[in-house]
Amino acid sequence: MNKHSADATTAEEALAIQETLDSNMATEVAMKNTLLTPRFYTTDFDELDAVDVSHIKSEWDPLIERMLSDPNKGHFKKNDDWDQVDWDNMEPQLKKEFIDFLISSCTAEFSGCVLYKEMKRRGSNKEITQLFQLMARDEARHAGFINDALREAGVAVNLGFLTQKKKYTYFRPKFIYYATYLSEKIGYARYITIFRHLQENPQHRFHPIFKWFEEWCNDEFSHGEAFALLMKADPKLTRGVNVWWIKFFLTAVYATMYIRDHQRPAFHAALGVDPDWYAHEVFTKTSKLSKQIFPITLDIDHPRWKKGLLSIQKANQDLADAKAKGSKLAQLTSSIRAGFAFVMLFTVPSKKHSVPSVTRLEPAY
Repeated sequence: MNKHSADATTAEEALAIQETLDSNMATEVAMKNTLLTPRFYTTDFDELDAVDVSHIKSEWDPLIERMLSDPNKGHFKKNDDWDQVDWDNMEPQLKKEFIDFLISSCTAEFSGCVLYKEMKRRGSNKEITQLFQLMARDEARHAGFINDALREAGVAVNLGFLTQKKKYTYFRPKFIYYATYLSEKIGYARYITIFRHLQENPQHRFHPIFKWFEEWCNDEFSHGEAFALLMKADPKLTRGVNVWWIKFFLTAVYATMYIRDHQRPAFHAALGVDPDWYAHEVFTKTSKLSKQIFPITLDIDHPRWKKGLLSIQKANQDLADAKAKGSKLAQLTSSIRAGFAFVMLFTVPSKKHSVPSVTRLEPAY
């Protein structure tokens, strides 16, 4: 019987299975580095290895125990619920946007796998290396599953090639915490919102992969819990000047999601989802979840918030048009407008609140 990455017990095993499969031009798309594409990160692994979780063991141990129980082993592979997809007759713009969505998602999942696997390889702190090994395992399965879906469309991402050739961005550990925590939590909010919507409106489920989103987002949720506890282990990360960094990452992650989703109108139309409704729904869920560790949330109902999102999205579209036409001046003016729009978003007053003494949450949506 052929092995599948869904059954792998380590990230290394899952990736070895994937590397035996064919892959092609999707790798070219995954290799791109822009402000909106998923990146590969590296960090100060020695600083990360020095994290002491001894004073939060009452919350840490149950999380690790759950991850060790591996509730999703064997889940991320096709079964009888996987409907046949007529890629040849899929509406061309929808096919283009959906493949772009899958490649972006595969790259993002694999980016986490690479970072987590490297921490496990280079660290000596038992608690930290164990956590990162478990998270790398999950992300490798997710990336492999998306690649399975891409192969049906005649494309796939060469994950081994990405590891060796894609540019890596250095982030200090605290920035890794902020960015990755939000990425995992907003990933949960995105997947569960689509999953619940399609439960109520199955006529819009144009591809079977959406049936797997509930278990998928629960992995994302667990990973977010881990990063919340890593921040709790060092209280200064959520105090003082670092609150401004938290606000920066909240603003950047929300704005990036809004822009990306508005680049895929056919994809969201096929799902029966209005991108503005979807964005507000995801922002609302993510804001509620992030109260577990962040002392602020963004005021997403402030009049300037929606205006700022519209401005940054329009500037980004104009920038893309200017690049297509090769107009340097238009690119410059569009970039400046995008910068001003981001400042408009960043200066919207945030909401302060008390952080609860118990950090751990369970999926509730």
